[in-house]
Amino acid sequence: MTRREALAVMSASLARAATRVPANRNVKWALGSNLWNYFPRVPFTDILDVMKDTGFIGLRLTQFPQILETYNISAAQMQKEASRRGCRIVTISFNGPAHDPARRAEVIAKAKAAMNFLKEFGASHLVVFSPNRSNGDGEGAFKTMCECFNEIGTAAGEMGFRAGLHNHMGQMVQTPDEVDRSMAMTDPKLFYFSPDTAHLHLAGCDAVKTLAKHKGRLMMADYKDAKRLESAKANTFDRESIVDLGDGEIDFPGCHGVLKSIAFQGWLVVDLDIARQGPRASYERCGAYVVNRLEPVYV
Repeated sequence: MTRREALAVMSASLARAATRVPANRNVKWALGSNLWNYFPRVPFTDILDVMKDTGFIGLRLTQFPQILETYNISAAQMQKEASRRGCRIVTISFNGPAHDPARRAEVIAKAKAAMNFLKEFGASHLVVFSPNRSNGDGEGAFKTMCECFNEIGTAAGEMGFRAGLHNHMGQMVQTPDEVDRSMAMTDPKLFYFSPDTAHLHLAGCDAVKTLAKHKGRLMMADYKDAKRLESAKANTFDRESIVDLGDGEIDFPGCHGVLKSIAFQGWLVVDLDIARQGPRASYERCGAYVVNRLEPVYV
């Protein structure tokens, strides 16, 4: 082999390494459909193509069931197009007035409808958001919410699912104390934990310590990077605080060490709220961070 040929082989090898996508072995990588709401509408298949090409092969749907109308696509078409690309629909962002006892039956019915939809895709997890903070900050509303979470968890178990809490800025489960209280006031056999690292960080939590504290109930998680903004207002979320993986302040290798300690096998969602150079560019950058920084810790 001549020197020129050797350099050509090396160059090709480096190019392949640079474009490696997440391995999706024990840890499986997903993204969220909500990011595309900030861009001109594209066919749903464009989202799936980005997933296939960047290695984020799972999708968390938002704004269900309206998303089917938004993209003019049926569940059967969604399943067909996802399968063609080796992609999966893995969960739904679910929310409802869990704090209101008069609407308990409505919340449970909608949770069951979401899980029945997901069952058609072979999914088995429901990510549950808490109500907006404006709905009450008293112990009564919080207790009612947690009771509703237990009922959602019961319904999930009966359907072969797991349901878990997703913390979020501006919602009733936001602060470190609220995360801990919600875990203490729900049954660990019924209701699990699906944390968002960015919203933990922005609310003053240590993401690594929080994952470690509740690792026995970890169902899935959002790996989302963030920077605390000096201009941020209390109890509000500014999507400008979100950055691509590795560009923010969160210790993801530390988080990944927690996953390794429990031999985690499941989905992590890189649910970006902003992509300054477009979705494909951001997910290519996030994928490179996964391959180069996180897979050496746990794959």
